[in-house]
Amino acid sequence: MALTKRLVIFDLDGTLLNTIGDLAASVNHALTACGFPTHPQEAYRFMVGSGIMKLFERALPEGERTPENIGLIRSHFIPYYEHHKADLTAPYDGVESLLATLRSRGVAVAVASNKYHAATQELVAHYFPNIDFCAVCGHREGAAVKPSPEIVWEIMRRVSVEPHEVLYVGDSDVDMLTAANAGVDAVGVSWGFRPREELAALAPRAIVDSAEEILGLL
Repeated sequence: MALTKRLVIFDLDGTLLNTIGDLAASVNHALTACGFPTHPQEAYRFMVGSGIMKLFERALPEGERTPENIGLIRSHFIPYYEHHKADLTAPYDGVESLLATLRSRGVAVAVASNKYHAATQELVAHYFPNIDFCAVCGHREGAAVKPSPEIVWEIMRRVSVEPHEVLYVGDSDVDMLTAANAGVDAVGVSWGFRPREELAALAPRAIVDSAEEILGLL
């Protein structure tokens, strides 16, 4: 049975955009600048998803994960990432067409990311300039990170929709938990940073292997 939704909220990293190359390079730059060992790109797939401060904590060696070192990594990461966040990043196949089709059907689309707010807005504007998003929300200082439902509820208030009218799409356990905490249906995408098994363990409404499959659910 098709789902009737007025709003589809997307995670950004690992869902709309493959950002792992630029995130890995930027954290490794910061680690090197601070004298810490770096990690292969593949390792970062399991470090991202909970905001940059948690990313820096996970990237630091055990025993070095102090607030001071996390802040130091951040001070090197931000200026580097600002200039290199679009070096390797690219939309996943079919994503732009999916967004455009949803809008043509009158369905509102939004982004809810744990990436810091400025970078979230800049990347969405850069890669999807022709899509009319009703909201593009990243993490802001003092706000709770996903899986807190706050960011989803904020977007829902902007659009004036009820939980049953919302679909949340993401690639990780954090996303599936965010949807559950917000009381909305979740769809997991298999093309992102985390394994399918992680998504299946949290029983989303569906797990899709292509952007086009999301349209088939609606």
